[in-house]
Amino acid sequence: MLTLTSEAARAALPFDRLIAALREHFTTTCEVPLRHVHEIASPGGKITSLIMPAWLPGRYYGVKIVNIAPGNAAEGLPGLHSAYLLFDARTGVPLAQIDGDQITTRRTVAASALAASYLARADARHLLVVGAGAVAALLPEAYRTVRPIEQVTVWARRASEAQALAARWREQGFEASATTDLPAACALADVVSCATLATDPVVRGAWLAPGSHLDLIGSFTPTMREADDVCFEDARVFVDTEEALQKSGDLIGPLSRGVLRADDVRGTLTTLCKGMATGRKTATERTVFKSVGTALEDLAAAVQVFETARG
Repeated sequence: MLTLTSEAARAALPFDRLIAALREHFTTTCEVPLRHVHEIASPGGKITSLIMPAWLPGRYYGVKIVNIAPGNAAEGLPGLHSAYLLFDARTGVPLAQIDGDQITTRRTVAASALAASYLARADARHLLVVGAGAVAALLPEAYRTVRPIEQVTVWARRASEAQALAARWREQGFEASATTDLPAACALADVVSCATLATDPVVRGAWLAPGSHLDLIGSFTPTMREADDVCFEDARVFVDTEEALQKSGDLIGPLSRGVLRADDVRGTLTTLCKGMATGRKTATERTVFKSVGTALEDLAAAVQVFETARG
């Protein structure tokens, strides 16, 4: 069994290849059971543990365990840690143990970029990132793969973290800056991408510009929320999988209040990639993409890492 480090996983997952792999996997017969979710009490605060299996019949079977610990921020630690195990789906033989953090962060932003290739305006150049964690840090690079992103603005609860992240992006060639005025930044952005662990809305629909695309990454449990109800009003709404309707507080709240109905959701990444759903229709409509993550994405990334290592 191969043991593949964070460095090996990152090198094997450039965003152009990874986005293409996700697009392909969303059109396959990959089987994805519902994830297991466990709440684990700890002295530093509750840990949410997700167990996420998926398989390609006759080819690969993989399982990811991901632990989310919001209290880690106070200790200067990342809030998310994970590991991935890949097996031969014909024999059950273990093939690889892979750094799950790289798989999780890179496939997450790649999925958002994949959605944006259908939902963001073709001329979208200004990206606003809300959050300053590991996922947020990768968003400009991934979005630049599918849209001509030139300007990047970042907002975070800790202004110093936003400033540090903007400095990193400037080294990557972006025109990047930090802001403390989130409403004004939303009004100017073509794409607003939220990658936080918020439990109350940080973005409000009244702030969003006509023709903008809102990407909601962080709310993957019923108690988490990044967007208020107005974000979904008069917008074309898409999800990564139908599981998002049962998992995300961003959707559960508006659904319970009648702001959004399940049949208002226009499509998933599967129906978009298969051409069964139509993405953006006009330059002035607002679009929303809500993801909670799916084991299909993890498997696609893990297979790419393993096959790259095997040569």
